[in-house]
Amino acid sequence: MSDRAPAPEMPPEMPFATPIGYAAAVTPPASIAADTLWFVFRESRLLVAETAGAAPLPRTSDPRTLGLELAQQQYLGALGGVQVWCAEAGPGAVAPAGWAWRGLRTLYGVLDDGLFALAGRALQLVDWDRTHRHCGRCGTPTRPKLGERSRECPACGLVAYPRIAPAVMALVRRAPDEILLARSHHFPPGMYSALAGFAEPGETLEQCVLREVREEVDLRVSVARYFASQPWPFPHSLMIAFVCDWASGEVRADFLEIEAAAWFNIRSLPRLPNRISIARRLIDAVVAEMATAAR
Repeated sequence: MSDRAPAPEMPPEMPFATPIGYAAAVTPPASIAADTLWFVFRESRLLVAETAGAAPLPRTSDPRTLGLELAQQQYLGALGGVQVWCAEAGPGAVAPAGWAWRGLRTLYGVLDDGLFALAGRALQLVDWDRTHRHCGRCGTPTRPKLGERSRECPACGLVAYPRIAPAVMALVRRAPDEILLARSHHFPPGMYSALAGFAEPGETLEQCVLREVREEVDLRVSVARYFASQPWPFPHSLMIAFVCDWASGEVRADFLEIEAAAWFNIRSLPRLPNRISIARRLIDAVVAEMATAAR
């Protein structure tokens, strides 16, 4: 397979991508509308109504009308002209009658795509606000900074912005019909995926791909080609996927981050990640492209 071979076609819009019709904003309106949409979390679990086949979210001017005490709340903007807020209830908050706390992954395909994407954004902002209540330099309680999404220390002036951790994903292919898949120690039994790892200070994403592949499976690959990216709110990553071709080396799993790794024929693949993830979309796109080329 040539080093100049194009990467597979970019997939349709991915889960957690900003929905059409959404206008982000930081400064809240003068009043909260009666039909405001709320993403209320208890730690990482979202409050949804217990309705068969659906999961409606609170639509109210104040979630406290449901009997909840809020530790924080933030204005997110508007979706189709409807105000959108996120909030966090205390760790021991009990769901009101007719409501339940649900993990975000379980709501994929249940929530509308646009609401699911905003739920991911809300979860990241709630987590960031919770973990930056005190200055990381002097320990003073921080406060929201007007006009932007940040928290500022009133004592030393340190400003903390929402954290985004870039992580690369690399799917290595080998002509004519093999892809490299690996499994982490924490994966469900039998599941394999593409290689992945966080970018380090001072390196490009392409350098990160080459390093991660070398560290995790001891392979050398050709220059990586961008595929697509996906916000990943568990809790604050941005996944950037690449396709690259095997150049040399034999697979040797590092056994620290990788439990096992092997070449798989595209016609006989193991259990793969859920379609919610960019990993699955990357694998599906590469397999389809290789299958077409082999005809």
